Amino acid sequence: MARPRPFDIDSVRYPLLSTLDRPADLRALPQERLTDLVAELRACLIATVSQVGGHFAAGLGVVELTVALHRCFDTPHDRLVWDVGHQCYPHKILTGRRDRIATIKRKGGLAPFPSREESEYDCFGVGHSSTSISAALGMAMALRSRNDPRKVVAVIGDGAMTAGMAYEALNHAGGLDPALDFLVVLNDNRMSISENVGGLTRLFGRESDAAVGDPASSADYPRWQDHWAGMMRPSTLFQAMGFDYLGPIDGHDLPALIAALDDARRRGGPRLLHVVTVKGKGYPPAEHDQIGYHAVGPFDPDFGLPAPTRSAASYSDVFGDWLCAMADADPRLVAITPAMREGSGLVAFSKRHPDRYVDVAIGEQHAVTLAAGLACEGSKPVVAIYSTFLQRGYDQLIHDVALQNLDVLFAIDRAGLVGPDGPTHAGAFDLSYLRCIPNLVLMAPSDEAECRRLLTTGYHTPGPAAVRYPRGVGPGVPIADDPEPVPIGQARVIRPGHALALLAFGAPLATARPVADRLDASLIDMRFVKPLDRAMIRQLAASHRYLVTLEDNVVAGGAGSAVAEVLAEHGLTVPILILGLPDRFQAHASRDQQLAEAGLDEGGIERAILDRWPELAGAP
Repeated sequence: MARPRPFDIDSVRYPLLSTLDRPADLRALPQERLTDLVAELRACLIATVSQVGGHFAAGLGVVELTVALHRCFDTPHDRLVWDVGHQCYPHKILTGRRDRIATIKRKGGLAPFPSREESEYDCFGVGHSSTSISAALGMAMALRSRNDPRKVVAVIGDGAMTAGMAYEALNHAGGLDPALDFLVVLNDNRMSISENVGGLTRLFGRESDAAVGDPASSADYPRWQDHWAGMMRPSTLFQAMGFDYLGPIDGHDLPALIAALDDARRRGGPRLLHVVTVKGKGYPPAEHDQIGYHAVGPFDPDFGLPAPTRSAASYSDVFGDWLCAMADADPRLVAITPAMREGSGLVAFSKRHPDRYVDVAIGEQHAVTLAAGLACEGSKPVVAIYSTFLQRGYDQLIHDVALQNLDVLFAIDRAGLVGPDGPTHAGAFDLSYLRCIPNLVLMAPSDEAECRRLLTTGYHTPGPAAVRYPRGVGPGVPIADDPEPVPIGQARVIRPGHALALLAFGAPLATARPVADRLDASLIDMRFVKPLDRAMIRQLAASHRYLVTLEDNVVAGGAGSAVAEVLAEHGLTVPILILGLPDRFQAHASRDQQLAEAGLDEGGIERAILDRWPELAGAP
């Protein structure tokens, strides 16, 4: 597989950065040269991401921190564990991947997040939030067990400290006896993708307001630190959990940052260094619009992001429009998101119905059980969540919602393959992990109109229901403003045919249309994964020689498996071909490239069918 073209590092524009091939080179520099390195690194990041797109503002905010960490710690011998991954681009540039940074998120190029397979400097793979402290703690425990003195640092930020998992790890680490040599760096920029929310954010905010540009950046750091430790509350919180609290430190004052990290490195036991940064630092448009510049496509750095243009509505847009309309009609509706307002299409709703918009921060488990509690008292909660993030609230979905048969609708975005964000964000498993849950109605719309119609169906269905839809735009089907609900478990015939029947679950239906035409096959929009339209399946088995199921979900335990179970239950022996995602994690690429690799593009579907039943090649 050919790799994308490397980034041509300009030794004139980046005279210092172009000479650094690894962090050891950075550590050999005189300290007075580091300010120049920071400027070049930030300029390189702006030039590269504006050319190819990618995560942007978070990386700009940690340029100084990244340089300081690799300066003060002997990476990769010392372990540096990044959280979330949005902030890792400067780290990749400094750790031997500078000349490939322009390939990031492209097929065959650098991964969008830290990856153990990609570099020895990425000691823990990441994509989901709030894993760094747990992973780093495990590393530190393993190293101590064999008397290995190397240091372990967890860098948590970009909203990750709002998640419960981070506090579970802090609680564990702070209570170990004997105490463990373990450093947590809190990169506090008050942002995830949107603004951070909640009481802890306000707690950090009181302290961090004073940090940037204040005495923490002076040589009198220890006395200033003691002064604030007595006045502010985060220090009390972390000290009560068994951590030595250090900071807050201006994360853009490089000498102060290096001094603080050197001090933290020399200390023993669990300690937390609170670093305050500005997301988007050094590029004024990103500083002023931290949400808009979180992740970007290519743009002209001299002019900033182009004005948004309204193209075809995405599935997230369809959901957002439906949610506003449904909330206008039903005052009981409450929308819940775990820190994904923009991605899930909730911006308009948050402005139109702010009293019924709930952002729980990065807390998927809490979001699901909160919805259960709302449903207990007569509200109509709608949980807007990515498929990959619902995995983190799976027990709550079973135990707190489905077991009690509570009236909660899950609007599951980013189902199936997600393209450049890669396997950490792929929604490849939801049909498998949801269809086995009692009481749950599970739907997969095939286009924009069906998405709105099935959302309405799920909302009006008593008990738990889920509608899962892909990233991006649909095939362009006109959407009715007030669609009628679909009878539960009812499929629809798109095209009648002979011999072969294609049973499509969700987005693959549009791809399968031309294949059905060429092979004179019946094409069925199954709509419901649970309950299945059993009558339709039996009818198709009786009237067709072959059945094919199509889904953008793993084959194992998915919708095709459900159809095969129905056939087996009724003793129907019609041959069946189950097409879906392969039993492997697919690397980042465009979504179309990933579908082609999985055999779920038009050509792949037709080839698979004709390889199994070559006689169908002569269909009229």
